[in-house]
Parts: sequence; structure tokens; C-alpha cells
Amino acid sequence: MNLQVLPVLSVPGSLLHGSSMELTAEQHRIPLNDGNSIPVLGLGTYSSPRTTPKGTCLEAVKLAIDLGYRHFDGAYVYYNEHEVGQAIREKIAEGKVKREDIYYCGKLWNTCHPPELVRPTLEKTLKTLQLDYVDLYIIELPMAFKPGDEIYPRDTNGKFLYHKTDLCATWEALEECKDAGLVKSIGVSNFNRRQLELILNKPGLKYKPATNQVECHPYFTQPKLLEFSKQHNIVTVGYSPIGTCRDETWVNVSSPPLLEDPLLNSISKKYNKTAAQVALRFNAQRGVVVIPKSFNPDRINENFQIFDFSLTDKEMKDIETLNKNVRYVELLMWSDHPEYPFKDEY
Repeated sequence: MNLQVLPVLSVPGSLLHGSSMELTAEQHRIPLNDGNSIPVLGLGTYSSPRTTPKGTCLEAVKLAIDLGYRHFDGAYVYYNEHEVGQAIREKIAEGKVKREDIYYCGKLWNTCHPPELVRPTLEKTLKTLQLDYVDLYIIELPMAFKPGDEIYPRDTNGKFLYHKTDLCATWEALEECKDAGLVKSIGVSNFNRRQLELILNKPGLKYKPATNQVECHPYFTQPKLLEFSKQHNIVTVGYSPIGTCRDETWVNVSSPPLLEDPLLNSISKKYNKTAAQVALRFNAQRGVVVIPKSFNPDRINENFQIFDFSLTDKEMKDIETLNKNVRYVELLMWSDHPEYPFKDEY
């Protein structure tokens, strides 16, 4: 793989699509600012524990590894890290992959922000996964909740119980986890520019965030945040890269379903692809890591087939014009938190 062209991949907006040809199904890692690298396509593993039968995630991850996926995005609050870990360990035992082939991202939940809780929380994740380290560990949201056993702590009136947020102190605890070898890279999620700058400008900063995981897709292209992150050599990881479910209890459904978009569908016909594959290719070609979630075997396979075609400069620009600057995932229930990240322009 010609590493010389890789930095081009983080150019937001149009890019010489020839460079994107370097991404292949076998090798699609892009470099991080700490000397490590991250596969540009991963499998998201979020699902509702109430409605997902036991073992569904396990089988999905095993299939994904067989199909060529090497990057898995999980979290303590998904309640299925034990299944992800089991799938990875089974495939290692089969000789299908080695541990170093696999890239796992775990997340620090809002109730675990106090520095003294960070390492024990990561160690709990490692114990659940039964792995010695994770490849990436990120602060899931910049909003601290009251520590304790409740994932969503509330008072007797049902109001969320927040906690004083000190993102710099939490970050220092993450740096210590990296030094201890429990995690290869550290990053953040749902941070806006101001919150990223808080970390970047922290006195005595040891490691910059390697990644920032945010909502990113053709209807929400994040041009300003992408440009800022590129300037600071932070890789953007895009969640909901093909849109989201239409669950009105937590999704803003004012934007139409992304995959019904006429432009994406017309481009998809040209390449004999699907709208989802075009949306994923668009972000990958901009150097945005994509982590589409699916436990459907056909979809898991389909989402991986984005390395055998390339969008032209004009198609990239046309897709960029679809930006509505409206989020599907607004997290309005926490909009009164002092560190709620989505009030700022970016």
C-alpha cells in the first residue's frame, strides 16, 4: 500500500479520486496521529438489549470477520461486549485472524468520567471482552452524569442527574490508560470544536485525541468540524453513515430517510450499487471512517462492498450539496446539560 497518498484521504470535500483507489477490501487502514492506524470501514454493534435476541451480535460479528471486516465499534452501554469479545476470540482460535488484525473501539460512559473511575471502567470492559487491550477507547459524550450503578441516573421526578464535567481530568486518566498499555489509541465522541480545543490546549497534553466519532452522512456532512479536525490531524469517525432508524422517541425524523435520496439512488444505478454503498463510499473517500450498524447478514455483506468502485470528483461535489445541516441524533433529552455539545455551530 502506498502510504504516501494516505494523508490525502483526510481532505474534506472533493479529492482526486485516484488516491481513493488505494483503499482495498484487504487493506483500508488510514493513519492516526499517534502512529497507529484505523480501518476505514467497521461494523457498529449498537442494538437495544430489550429487543435483540441473545447471540445475535455474536453471530453478526463472526460473519463480519469471515467477510473481511476487521474493525468493530462497541460500548459498555450496548450490553453486548461479551458477545463481541467471544466472536473475536472464537475467530482467533479458528486461526481466521490474529488479535492484531482486529480493531476494537470501546467507550467510556457518562457516569464514569471522574478520573479515578476511568481505568477501572476500561478494565471492566477488557474483562467483559476477555481481551488484553482495546485498540481505541473514547469518551462517548462530553457530558458527565452522576456516578453510580444507574446508566441513566434520575431523581425522583425523573430528571437526569448530571455531574460536574472536567474533560481535561478525564482525558488525563485516559492518557494514563494508554501509557499502561490497556489501550493503543484514545479519542473522543460527540465533541464540538470548543470541547476539542479544550483538550488540545490543555497544559501538559501528552496525547492528542486520535479520533472524534460524530454523526456524519450526506445529509449531515460536517464540513467545518471535518476541516478543523483535519488541521489537528484528528480522524473523524462517522456514526449513522447511512442514516438511522426512524424511532421518533430518540431520532429527529424531520429529515427524510437518507437511503431514499434520488441523487444517491441515481449514482448507485450507474455503479450497480445501492444508495447505502454510495453513502459509505462518499465518506470513506473523504477520509471519514464509517461504522454502519447491521446484524442482517445480507446488509453486513453489502456494506463491505465499497472498495470496488470510486466516485468521481463531480459525484463527490454533488453529494456534498445534499447537506441539510440537520442531525438525526440530537440527544435533546440532555440539552440542558452544561456540556451539551450540539448548541454550537460545530
